Amino acid sequence: MTFSGFPDEGLVFYEGLEADNSKTYWTQHKHVYDEHVRRPMQELADELAPEFGTPKLFRPYRDVRFSHDKTPYKTHQGAVLHVEGRGVGSVYVQVSAEGLRVSGGCWRLQPDQVERYRRAVSDDAQGPRLEAEVASLRGGDFSIDGDKLVRTPRGHPADHPRLDLLRHKSLHASQEWEPADWLQTPAALERVRSAWRCCAGLNQWLADNVGATTAPPDRRR
Repeated sequence: MTFSGFPDEGLVFYEGLEADNSKTYWTQHKHVYDEHVRRPMQELADELAPEFGTPKLFRPYRDVRFSHDKTPYKTHQGAVLHVEGRGVGSVYVQVSAEGLRVSGGCWRLQPDQVERYRRAVSDDAQGPRLEAEVASLRGGDFSIDGDKLVRTPRGHPADHPRLDLLRHKSLHASQEWEPADWLQTPAALERVRSAWRCCAGLNQWLADNVGATTAPPDRRR
């Protein structure tokens, strides 16, 4: 089916889940989640897949094994799209009672990838290239986030001109919108598409300079 927007019923569903994050609420309203949250998210991802890569919708259940917060359900629905073979750099979309969030970049880097990332940031050609991409995204009302050190990375000078970027262990850009009428229409797809295209330069830089990890897979996952 063609994406026609995120119905208001889905946002109301999440308002209720935030107030009553219980199995009882979930069971009674799961049909609302299936029809007004997961279905339109799948339709959105499927329509954008030819340009942005293979989509994956996240499960609605929280992993509470190592968390003090034992509420069982996520209060948002997210999806990630990734181009096969790129190694690193993907795009993300999330809907919740707070509205719509879109992102691009990387959320987790292995140690060998962090090493290559910092080597590229220090490079006289690749470093300014990333700096320009980040500045462009900030100028387009994107926030720049990611795990980062509070100190100077080992082996780098404390007065490095790109110290803030060097401190990152992951790097992603995000844009958010509060609920509005357009969210319930096909215009939401165009908002997501436009934002993801803005992130294309960042993802290309990551693909060119960071790539896939050479570390063995973590069998504990």
